[in-house]
Amino acid sequence: MRISVSSDMDEPVARLLVAELRRRGHEVREHGALRPGADPQWAVCSHEAAREVADGAADQAVVCCWTGTGASIAANKVPGVRAALCTDAATAQGARRWNDANVLALGLRLTSEPVLREILDAWFAAEPSQDPEDVANVARVDQFDSGRERA
Repeated sequence: MRISVSSDMDEPVARLLVAELRRRGHEVREHGALRPGADPQWAVCSHEAAREVADGAADQAVVCCWTGTGASIAANKVPGVRAALCTDAATAQGARRWNDANVLALGLRLTSEPVLREILDAWFAAEPSQDPEDVANVARVDQFDSGRERA
């Protein structure tokens, strides 16, 4: 799988994330502080990684900043992106299942090595729900992105 990864800081957990994704056999594209010379600001690098998902250059993305909040906000500004800030495996599993999330947002401050691996395990093991209500909700979000519908 092609995965874009961004981080606004060159922190050990961000480097571990890249290494862990590669160890799992994914092709990783790095953004922000993970790529020399790139703009490391969370708004810019998170948006770039999410844009690759929307454009089809990446299958999914993982965006990181100190809390994960800014990275998720910037990623969610890209139409077609459903970024979920996940602090544990159960949240990651639910985000993939019920929300068909295609971008994982992580906080560098609180994500330990064991928790990171648990989150990734849950994220990659989960499949989007085929329940009609869940599918309809995701479709509704896509309509909001396109401006065709309001809540």
